[in-house]
Amino acid sequence: MTSPQRLATYFHVHLVSDSTGETLNAMARAACARFNNVLEIEHIYALVRSPAQLERALVEIANAPGVVLHTIVDETLRSALEEGCQKLEMPCFGALDPLVSALSWYLGAPLSTQVGAQYALDSDYFNRMDALSYALGHDDGQGGQDLKLADVVLVGVSRTSKTPTCIYLAHRGVKAANIPLVPSSGVPARLLDLKGVPVVGLTLSPDRLVQIRRNRLRSLSESRESAYVDNEAVRAEVVAARRLFERQGWPVIDVTRRSVEETAAAVINILSRGAAQVEVLG
Repeated sequence: MTSPQRLATYFHVHLVSDSTGETLNAMARAACARFNNVLEIEHIYALVRSPAQLERALVEIANAPGVVLHTIVDETLRSALEEGCQKLEMPCFGALDPLVSALSWYLGAPLSTQVGAQYALDSDYFNRMDALSYALGHDDGQGGQDLKLADVVLVGVSRTSKTPTCIYLAHRGVKAANIPLVPSSGVPARLLDLKGVPVVGLTLSPDRLVQIRRNRLRSLSESRESAYVDNEAVRAEVVAARRLFERQGWPVIDVTRRSVEETAAAVINILSRGAAQVEVLG
């Protein structure tokens, strides 16, 4: 006799940050993902930099008991938050504290008290903005002949996550262009003639690709059948793309079971190794 399925446990998690809260939000989601049947209800308090703002956050925290995570740098605000949570009998954790303390010990360096230091308008920031502008200007085959300015060019049939992967890479400072492979158009000559810029092929299982394309057509209220969603036509399209990748010796990433973040990480790994041979990453 099988045991009854355990219902999901919901709990409140309060994320208090003196910056945008993106780092804290990502950490909380990563931690909660380690538990089965546990669903967090997120409450985000960003840009908390004054006692008044902190007091408003504590009022809301009191109305929804749960766990409090923070990345507050200012010692006065940290103490006020921790004391407030203690009075409410709620656990309160400095999310970055263990890692920061370990690095401080290893480096023998004092901690900075600058709020939002990771968002400083330095050269890395402007490089990321430049990469984002490049990705948007070279999406879906746009951008003419300046592909040679790219750090990488992603190639694949329609709906293989080329655009979102390029955008994600841009946030990592990587200039990525993407070129679609359209059966009726042939392979663009500027792609085959490209020298000195890594090209990475993205592929997907035909069944999954058909499913994604059908969902796309439904979102556009388009119900007509076509080669775009025909199983045999799509299979032939994927096979032709794979053969192209093999002929050109381009590394290949299978995105069937990969998130955009995982695909981007795989691209960055290929760039860091300077891979020149075909490498299928499942």
